Amino acid sequence: MRSGFGQFCPVAIASEVVGERWTPIILRELLAGADQFNTLHRGIPRISRPLLAKRLRDLEKAGVISVQPIPGKRGYRYRLTDAGEELRGVIDALGTWGQRWTARVRRDTLDARFLMWNMRRRIALEHLPSRRVVVRFHFTAVPDAQHAYRMFWLLLQPSQADLCVEDPGHEVDLYVEAELAAMAAIWLGDTTLAQEVRQRRVRLSGSRELVRAFPTWLKLSRFAAVPRVANRA
Repeated sequence: MRSGFGQFCPVAIASEVVGERWTPIILRELLAGADQFNTLHRGIPRISRPLLAKRLRDLEKAGVISVQPIPGKRGYRYRLTDAGEELRGVIDALGTWGQRWTARVRRDTLDARFLMWNMRRRIALEHLPSRRVVVRFHFTAVPDAQHAYRMFWLLLQPSQADLCVEDPGHEVDLYVEAELAAMAAIWLGDTTLAQEVRQRRVRLSGSRELVRAFPTWLKLSRFAAVPRVANRA
């Protein structure tokens, strides 16, 4: 059993709740709208399922989340309590600080699954065509540990965006061939899609209409607009 910091300081007590490994990332996912176990795990693919379950139990015990059975289904729904919602400012401040001060796009932090999962939930649905559009992503320069995750399919409709890691069997409308680090840098706002296309680190192919429209579909990271400190790219 962990002993904590042994201090009554509010910073110390709060850190015992939110400072455990993976807990801020779990909170990030909950604040982004994930509310079921598998959805949470897809946003944090490197955490083990038993550890995720333990962290969720700890957050429930601390009063940060509530857990309710899903009527008519297996599993549970995780909801932030008022105490949990109040942590939004904390997580946003961490993200803003990380965007401004850290060097993030390194080979050891690249994760195509995480990138695509986040892109899926940051699609500007209002800018999509009225019909379904299938976009296939093929990543190159992928770290050895990520070699199984090179190909992804986004199924985009005005009502929703879905992500597939296996060929869904639909005709592809737009192809995106990209170096993984380049696409991650675009997502974080460190570069632009147009610049990476000019450098040939990203290639788009398909109808001219869809190629032109594609940049308007990507909202990018919530922190992409935070200005970087010089020499910290």
